[in-house]
Amino acid sequence: MRISQRATTLHPSATLAISATARRMRAEGIDVISFGSGEPDFDTPDHIREAAVQAIREGFTRYTATGGIDELKDAVALKLKRDAGLSYTRSQIMISCGGKHSLYNVFQALLDPGDEAIIPAPYWVSFPEMVKLCGGTPVFAPAAEERDFRIDRRLVEPLLTPRTKVLVLNTPCNPTGAALTRTELAGLAALARERDLWIVSDETYEALVYNGHQHLSVAALGDDAYARTMIVSSLSKAYAMTGWRIGYAAGPAEIIKVMDGLQSQMTSNPTSFAQRAAAVALAGPQDSTRQMRLEFDCRRHAIVARLQSMPGIRCLDPQGAFYVFPNVSGLYGRRTAAGARIASSSAFASFLLETARIAVVPGIEFGSDAHIRLSYACSMEHIEQGMDRMAAAVATLQ
Repeated sequence: MRISQRATTLHPSATLAISATARRMRAEGIDVISFGSGEPDFDTPDHIREAAVQAIREGFTRYTATGGIDELKDAVALKLKRDAGLSYTRSQIMISCGGKHSLYNVFQALLDPGDEAIIPAPYWVSFPEMVKLCGGTPVFAPAAEERDFRIDRRLVEPLLTPRTKVLVLNTPCNPTGAALTRTELAGLAALARERDLWIVSDETYEALVYNGHQHLSVAALGDDAYARTMIVSSLSKAYAMTGWRIGYAAGPAEIIKVMDGLQSQMTSNPTSFAQRAAAVALAGPQDSTRQMRLEFDCRRHAIVARLQSMPGIRCLDPQGAFYVFPNVSGLYGRRTAAGARIASSSAFASFLLETARIAVVPGIEFGSDAHIRLSYACSMEHIEQGMDRMAAAVATLQ
């Protein structure tokens, strides 16, 4: 008996796998410091948790509308108006079981078999897999490290074909932390208009930006950009709500309607009381998010400085998110004390796990074998200990 081809060609999430490995090793008593997980180490703020408890006490535990409760849709609309200057109605907003689910719904609604989606590389591990699950073809637009991993129209235009249907943007970016400028976004929006492309804009990390960067949604660049952009975001990162599984999409009502129908056959509604909590998160005080951003900024400075001090390693200063993406290819060709040759990001990640007991994600999983990804969504103590271990391990390479 055979299983489907799509199931056999799917690559599981490497970031989740690395985190699971670190958890398993710790459960076995092994002292592992994990830089793998894209999960804030902060607790969900008290007022958000209390909203969920209150919803449960009130008996708000049954099915809701498939695409989310009006209270949360209104909170999303309020947030988009407040933070991006964008106006959306309830019919243009849909709530799903996390940002990942929202993205999958968008791709299912937009892509037919054979359609191509332009994805900047390095990329978040799930983008190409979602496109392939829809029968589409991911086409990668390499973002050079020399340009701070940012893309523009000149990089994308030569990749377009008659089958290109979607341009994916992720700013700030996971894994690089790169954030696109207004000029770059305007050029890409103009290209999408000229070639009649949909823009899928993943803005999950918009609240976590540094160095004075101001997030700008591509949908805010005019009526045409607004009409062809699907904004996707999540409450997981900015509100430390990873396990609550609430994300949302905003865009043209006709696409939202299609996504609602898809979701009705896949998951039905997102968790009822989690939606109540999410509405309070978006519409209520934003102090906790600002405080998290300040703490992440301190950690960013610390981890970048340590990585830049290690011989053979280069590390750009990220403008957003909570990841660093250092180039470790300067260590390739060296050998471990046991004689093993470091020749790839996977080999280097294995070396760090075995020798230094620190878990990182190989860059090959994000489309660049010259890099590794480390999350600094962990305590300053863990960052200092982990960097000490990494520096000591690198010093043993010959």
